[in-house]
Parts: sequence; structure tokens; C-alpha cells
Amino acid sequence: MGTFASLEEAREHFKNDRFATNAGMVIDAMGDDWSECSVVLTDDHKNAYGGVMGGAIFTLADLAFAVCANQIHSLSVAQQVSINYLSAPKGTKLIARAECIKNGRTTAILNVKVSDDTGRDVALFIGTAFKL
Repeated sequence: MGTFASLEEAREHFKNDRFATNAGMVIDAMGDDWSECSVVLTDDHKNAYGGVMGGAIFTLADLAFAVCANQIHSLSVAQQVSINYLSAPKGTKLIARAECIKNGRTTAILNVKVSDDTGRDVALFIGTAFKL
């Protein structure tokens, strides 16, 4: 069993992540070593060219990373992360799925795949979480 006893408990904890929640990002599902978050895209997520802002994509991936990392080791913070943007989203929703690929004593390595609701791969995010 992870840090959070239920999905509702994780949602209650992360409602204090105001940047992500104010941007409409939600926790959809989670397990002991994975999480899934999403956001319905609006004009508020667009950049000057009308595409989805890279920061919105990063924030969604970071939320999925944080939920998963803190489910594994509470309290965890990001030690290092990187993101590769693959394609511009074409759908109306983004989904980020984080999975732990290495769970160590003080760190965990997580991959986060971001796709849209058409199945298009949008970004790959990898991060190291450090247990405080």
C-alpha cells in the first residue's frame, strides 16, 4: 500500500497544488506505482500561435509525476526532470500516465507519457524523485 489510502485521499492532498488545479488538471486514477492525470484543453492553455503551451503539457506531466512519486515515497520532490515534446496535440484533452521504472531507497525514477484523446503521443517526461 502506498502513501494514499484512496484516490480521494490523493485528490484531497493535491488540491493544494494550486497551479495545476487552477489550470483544470485532475487526478483520474492511481495505483501503488503509477498515476494518471488529465486536463480538458481550453483557450487558457493556448500559446500565442494558438497551439497548446508547452508549460501546460509540462505541468500535467509534473502533476502525474508528483502523484506517483508521493504514492511511492512521501514526502518526495523532483530532483531532476526532462521533457521531450513529440507532437502538437490534436484532441481536446491531454492525458498523462506516470509509471515508476526504478524504486530505490531514497530515489525513484519515473516515466510519464503524455498523449491526447485521439491517441497521439504528445510528450515524454522522465524524472527522478527524491525522498525527503
